Order: sequence, then C-alpha cells, then structure tokens
Amino acid sequence: MILRPTTRQRRSYMDHNKPYSRLRHRIQNNYFILGILSIVWLAARTGRKPSRASYPCQQTAALNGNLWFVTYIAPIFSALPATQPELFQKKQALAVAAVIIIAAGGGAYWFYGRTGIVTVDSATLDNGLTLSSLTATNTPSSDIFVVTKTNGADGGVDTLFKLMGSQDLKLYQSSSTGQTRGPEGLIAEDDVVIIKVNCQWDERGGTNTDLLKALIQTLIDHPDGFTGEIIVSDNGQGEDRGSLNRGGSFTYPLNNALDTSQSIQDVVDSFSGNRVSTYLWSDITETRAYEFSEGNMDDGYVVEENVHLRTGLMVSYAKFTTKFGTHVSFKNGVWSVENEKYDSDLLKVINLSMLKSHSVYGATASVKNYMGVPSDLLTGEITGEYLNTHRTIGRGGMGTLMVNTRYPVLNIIDSIWINPVPLNGPWTPYRSATQMNIITAGTDPIALDYWSVKNILLQNWENRSGEISVSMDPDNTEDMDPGFFGNWIRLSMDEIEKAGYQVNIEQSYMNVFIAENSFNQ
Repeated sequence: MILRPTTRQRRSYMDHNKPYSRLRHRIQNNYFILGILSIVWLAARTGRKPSRASYPCQQTAALNGNLWFVTYIAPIFSALPATQPELFQKKQALAVAAVIIIAAGGGAYWFYGRTGIVTVDSATLDNGLTLSSLTATNTPSSDIFVVTKTNGADGGVDTLFKLMGSQDLKLYQSSSTGQTRGPEGLIAEDDVVIIKVNCQWDERGGTNTDLLKALIQTLIDHPDGFTGEIIVSDNGQGEDRGSLNRGGSFTYPLNNALDTSQSIQDVVDSFSGNRVSTYLWSDITETRAYEFSEGNMDDGYVVEENVHLRTGLMVSYAKFTTKFGTHVSFKNGVWSVENEKYDSDLLKVINLSMLKSHSVYGATASVKNYMGVPSDLLTGEITGEYLNTHRTIGRGGMGTLMVNTRYPVLNIIDSIWINPVPLNGPWTPYRSATQMNIITAGTDPIALDYWSVKNILLQNWENRSGEISVSMDPDNTEDMDPGFFGNWIRLSMDEIEKAGYQVNIEQSYMNVFIAENSFNQ
C-alpha cells in the first residue's frame, strides 16, 4: 500500500514553506539573478577540478551563464558607436572584468561560507618556505591536502578535514551528507581504527601529541555517534632501539607538543570515557604467534614463511587483544570468537607519520613509517641479519609490507616540527628541530611523501644552507644508492602499483590544495 499525504498535510507543508517557495520562485523567474548565481556556482563548484565541468549541473550552470552574458552584456557592446573603438574596447574590458569579479568574489564567499576554510594558490611562510598549489594535467591523479599555520592544538585538524571534504574526500562514512561526511567516507561510526604513530624517539623525534589528541577527538565526534574503538600503536622494535633503548615508549617525559610533558599515554588517558587505548607492539615484537583463525589467542607477531623475491621482505605483523577485549589481526581484521571469522572491513588504519631526515634512508614520511608495523627482530632471526625487515627498505620493502598487510585509508604527515638536516635523523632533539607548522594528508602515500619531502623538508634545507641534499632529493634517480630517498621511494611505488593501488610520483599527476588554518586567522 502506498501512503500519500492528505490535502491538509500538503497545505500545511506548503504554508510552512511559503517564504522559501516564494524566494525560489522569484529567483527562477528573474533571469538576471539566476544567471549571476549560475556563474558563481560554476566558478565555486568547479574550483581546481576541471573534470567537474562535465557534470550535468555544471553544464546547466554554464549554459545559464552564457545566456546571461549574451542577454545582458552583449547588447551593451552592439549599442556602442562603431566610430569609438577605444571606448568600445574599454567598456568591453570593464564588462568582462565585472563578470570575473562577480564570479570570483561570489565564488570565494560561497566557498568560504560553505567550508569555513581559506584556500590559497600559494603561501610564503614566516620561515621563508614557499608552497604552491598544483592542478594535475594527467590522470588518474592523486590529491594532496596541505594546512599551514597550525601547531596541532589549534583546529588545524578540523581545517584539514574540511579541506579534504571540499574535494569530496570525506572523513566520516555516513548515510547523511555534509561537509565532512557522506556514504563514501573513510571512517564509519563502528570502525576499529588503528592510528599508527611514531614512538621510537622522544623530544621532536616522535609524533606530535597535540596533533594526535585532535585526531582522536575528531574521530570520536563522528556525526552518527562513535561506537567503535581507537588503538594508538607502534613498534619501536628491540631493546637496543629508540631513545631509551627499549624499543619505543608511550610515556616519555620529553615529548613533541606545546606542553612537552604530554606523552602519548597522557593523551589516550584523557579519553577515559571512550574506547581509546594504546598497544605498544614493541612488547610483543620477540613473540611469535599464529592467527586467531588457527586457534591461537596469544598476543604476538605472525611471520609469514615466504620471502618476497623482489624486495627480500618476510611479511610480519601484530595480532593482539586490546584492553577492551577486541581481537585484532593487523592483516586480516577484527576476529569474532562467536562467528569464528574476521571482519576485514571493520579495521581501518590511519598512518600518522612524521617528516624528518634519516641517517640511512634519506627521509622519513608515510612509507617509512610502516617500519613500525613488522617485527625486525623475528624476521632477522629467521632469515639472517641481512634479510631483516629494516634492510629491505632500500629495495622497496615498505611498499611490499603495505600491500601485503593492511593499506592505510589515510596518510597524515606531521610537519609541525621537522629535522631537515641531511642524514641527521631520525632522532631529533629539541635543538635540532625546525618549526614549520604544517600538516599534509592524502590517500596516496607515494605522492604525499614525494611532495612533502621535496617542498617542505628539502626546500627548507636548501633555503637555509644553500646546499643540495642528494640523500633527501626525491628527484635524484641518477645515483642508485639504496639509501637515497629518490631511489627506494620509487621501488616502493612499484610494489604498490603491482598490487593494483593508484600511486603517483610525477607532479603532473598531482592536485595540491592548500589552506591556512582557519582557527589562526
């Protein structure tokens, strides 16, 4: 049976919406206003994605705009005396300028009013760094999102996700639609989310804890009500690694934050009323275990037997049970004891990395951050020291690891403080750090790393020293040293591409969107 509204209901609805209906009716019947609004809509909605011009709504707006120009502007030109060509040209230029101003100004007002962010084509920062937006000339392209003037605790994360949403990359997966949410969003309200941080080093060598706190809060603020779980994790490897020689820590006394006493554990503890926890994989990095599906419920590392032919990597990953009783396999997903199966779609990884130089591999960013996923000790013991996981980075091993465990749904690079001195990182004491107040993000880790290293890390070093760093330069492909970033990032890209993921390293395939932190205006 089809239920139809009664006459009273229809009249009530019409009465309630009379002001809106009258306004819409006036606009639809006033072609002068409709034409201007169509031009504004076309300019604002198309933005830096020319491909949107093919959308039906965009084509309709373009037609309305053209008809408006022919109806209201062209007659002015035809009415001018033919004997006054200079006057004609001046008025023609003024008319065209007026149309551009209306479209650009209206578009900017519409865009800012809709998104609450300030986008820029280029930004020259206080530290002398110059960042420029890009529009891809080739497809399929990768989007890179850049937020400047943020210290991690000032709304920069909110600006980032609004910027992503303006280009149809929504953070929240939701049946409703909005600026940062939609059916194709990244994180559902019941997802189990691993935030992969960097905890191997203290001071400025570890993930910014203000940024981590803002990210966790944003996830908890899911518009549909967050019922899932957030796990902050990393593997600083063995006892001879990291600042304290114990394989990383979540409780350093000296941290990367405005309040340097604020550790990762302090941040997580501040969300005590929510399902948020830490799991330091360093604690289980020497324990070999088997999958839940094989009847093994112990926490530990699964080490696959085969050695990857191209990179020499032996895949390894953590499987563990959180403090809330959730059984997680980094590769296979969330294990249900009742149903005796994995839910792979329920587990999401946000790769929260840092931007800094590296004494062996040139630069650390999204791809290198995955070195905190495997067990370097177990793979070294099984294959021999030469084939431990860390040694495979120079052969593209992190790309192999990403596609053979769990590929991140989003990569965020913390460039609030960086270490731009070649071969000086990854340990970064306060005295060695340079404040940049930038965060970058994207779903393509290769494009994101390439652009961030080239435009933030490398540019900063060259500006301050006048020297070129061959170890960090992502365009350096002449010297095939396996420790040079330009070499191994391409080998990693090959591994990811072979697995069917879209990744790019040529700037002609990149769109770069830049926004100033709207909370810092």
